[in-house]
Amino acid sequence: MFPAILSAQELVTVKGRIINEQGQSVEYVQIGMPKRGIGAISTADGHFEIDVPCDTLEFFHVSYKKASFPVTGPANDIVIVLEGQELPPAVFIGGNTKEKYLIRPGSRALNNLGIITTSPDGVHPKGRELGSVAKAAKPFLVKDILFSVLRNHIPGCVASINIYRIEGKKETFVDVLHKPIYFDVPVSDEQQSFVIQPEETLLLEPGRYFIAFQIVGYDMQSTITPDMSMDFSIYLKSSYLREAALGEMKPFPVNIGIAVKGLEYQ
Repeated sequence: MFPAILSAQELVTVKGRIINEQGQSVEYVQIGMPKRGIGAISTADGHFEIDVPCDTLEFFHVSYKKASFPVTGPANDIVIVLEGQELPPAVFIGGNTKEKYLIRPGSRALNNLGIITTSPDGVHPKGRELGSVAKAAKPFLVKDILFSVLRNHIPGCVASINIYRIEGKKETFVDVLHKPIYFDVPVSDEQQSFVIQPEETLLLEPGRYFIAFQIVGYDMQSTITPDMSMDFSIYLKSSYLREAALGEMKPFPVNIGIAVKGLEYQ
């Protein structure tokens, strides 16, 4: 007898780990099938588990080249090896600079009545991205990324900042980072303010950018409860929302108040 052929829509479980060419684990890799809206993020030690149909599974991390794996059925212990991404040559621009904000939060919804909540209890536990849109009229060197979390009830929360250049009429989102930006968000009922500084020299050419906040990890030993969530104040400028890692960016009517400060070249 011939084995049963899996339907393209039937979900199978794929488990494995992600390493680099030196055999080291790669943390917080985005994994998914972009056209299907299915995505996940690997753990800090590179392990992952995802339910997907039989199709091509993609792997993305800003420090490495994209990789893919053809899913033909369940898999329990695959190993994905990511090839290192070459850093671009250093760019130096002459001329004067002026310190300024590339983007400010804008107006906040009245009396904090507007709140955006993200939670590991959702359909996509990790990978949801929301943020703010900025437009660079001149070359801009990013120094500080500022924002606030209204409250956080997610234990062991690790978040990241991604910066995407928005290209073309079809709005293709291209990540401009070459080094990840990770940071911890402590559990607190009080508002917490963050000032994040990129480790790399981050020079933005003129254009539109989406500065996105994303939860990439949390304490997996904690029991997920309804109140395990993170809240942001709503700011009245349109932006984008991605529901799953590597999923489609969709227009979103508000944002979470991210500001970007740095040097504009004159």
